[in-house]
Amino acid sequence: MIFDKDAIFKALSDSNRRLMLDELSERKEMTLYELTSRLIMKHNLSISRQAIAKHLAVLEEAGLVESKRKGKFRVLQFNNEPLENLLKGWID
Repeated sequence: MIFDKDAIFKALSDSNRRLMLDELSERKEMTLYELTSRLIMKHNLSISRQAIAKHLAVLEEAGLVESKRKGKFRVLQFNNEPLENLLKGWID
């Protein structure tokens, strides 16, 4: 799969989005509520769920986060494939 390099760099340019990726990379999957709670409690962020949802949209557009429905919950997963593809050209 081909990923948009500009979308990846845009997604990584924001420190809040990088914190989200850090949290998601530590666990296999997480709900939006769990992610919001961890960002507020662990990182002392004062951020609304709506703002987090907007950041997640940018991360999903870049392919860095995948979401799916499990019952009434939205489950989020980190996808490192875009980063591997991005760096492959420079590191190989």
